[in-house]
Amino acid sequence: MKKYFINVSFEAPEIKIPDVLKEKKVGLVCSVQYINQLYDVQKQLPNAVMGGQVVGCNASRALAIKDQVDCFFFVGEGRFHAIEVAVRTGKEVFIASGDKITDEEINAFKKEVKTKQLKFLHAQKVGILVSIKPGQYNLNMALTLKKKLKDKECVIFMDDMFNLENIENFNDIDIFVNTACSRIVVANVINAEDLPEY
Repeated sequence: MKKYFINVSFEAPEIKIPDVLKEKKVGLVCSVQYINQLYDVQKQLPNAVMGGQVVGCNASRALAIKDQVDCFFFVGEGRFHAIEVAVRTGKEVFIASGDKITDEEINAFKKEVKTKQLKFLHAQKVGILVSIKPGQYNLNMALTLKKKLKDKECVIFMDDMFNLENIENFNDIDIFVNTACSRIVVANVINAEDLPEY
C-alpha cells in the first residue's frame, strides 16, 4: 500500500500570550499542525528561543533548549503535549489558551507513573507491546527488556495499532510495558522509559 505524506497546517485558535512571558526567556514549542503560528509568536516575543515541534511522547526539542530558557510557551490545542514538556523539562509551561500547566497536573502524572512502577515490580507475567509503525518500532528494546527481566515471564505482543480494549482480554498478564508511543495512557500499561531501575 502506498503512503502519501501531506503537509497540513491549521490556524490555531486565538493565541493568548501572557504578559509575564515578555519579561522571560521563553522556549517556543508546538504540535506539528501549528508550526507556522510558532514563527508569528516568535515575532511577539523577541527573547524567545525556538524549540519547534513536540509530540506527546517526545519532548526532545524542548529538552534541547531547556537550559537556555526560563519557561516554555506551547502553541497547540489541549494539554497533552504541554504536560509532557512540563514533566520532562521541569520548567513552567504556558499554553496558547492563556493559562499554564499546574503543579496538580504534573503531580497527578507523576503519581500515576509511580503507581505503575510499583505494579511492575510486583508483576510475575509481563506483556511487552511493540508497534510495527515506522518511528515507533522498538523490537530490540523489547528483546533486551525480556532478557533483562529474568525473574518475570515475558510475552511480546506486536501489532500495527493496539486496540487497548483487546489487550485487556489477556487477563493473565499482570502489566503491559509499552515500547511505542510513551503517552499511551491506560491503567494496566507502563511506558518503557518510566520503568524503575531493574
